[in-house]
Amino acid sequence: MSVGSAIVCVVDEVVERVDAQDRVLGPVSRRDAVREGWLHRIAVVVCHDLQGRILVHRRAEQVPRFPGHYEVGVGGALVAGESYEQAAIRELEEELGVSAAVRFRFKFLNRSGLSPHWLGVCDAVVPRAVIPNTNEVAWHRWLSESDLPRILQEWSFTPDSPEILDRYFAGRADGTSAQ
Repeated sequence: MSVGSAIVCVVDEVVERVDAQDRVLGPVSRRDAVREGWLHRIAVVVCHDLQGRILVHRRAEQVPRFPGHYEVGVGGALVAGESYEQAAIRELEEELGVSAAVRFRFKFLNRSGLSPHWLGVCDAVVPRAVIPNTNEVAWHRWLSESDLPRILQEWSFTPDSPEILDRYFAGRADGTSAQ
């Protein structure tokens, strides 16, 4: 695939097609869900270290969706039968090589990016010494929350990263879960 070509879904996995209220309609391939614009579920984890910094990473160049873009959460599609929390824990292990307890914060209907989906956002405190899967993560760094607004403007982030952070910080500020 050339740098300027369209992003395609290369890996096929079974996900659950859901409706506008996030109710399961049945299993479908992720490739079909993306191609047809069917709603499905994605989980991401906003990771903090013990100093309260947030992990930002750059996606590897060989990943099929948004190669080389930065992200504020690690995550991926829920496989059939998985909860947002279960997927978040699995993705932490797959992408960062860490096990950590996750806390579900909120979900929203995300229409930015490759295809529409329900995005479940969790957070976790993870050890500073992560061991990224180089097939998924090309670079990572713990950044202070005060650096994030500037970095979001300067670097090429995935389309959902700014909304994730806006909702995350808004929910934390008012003590509610943003919906």
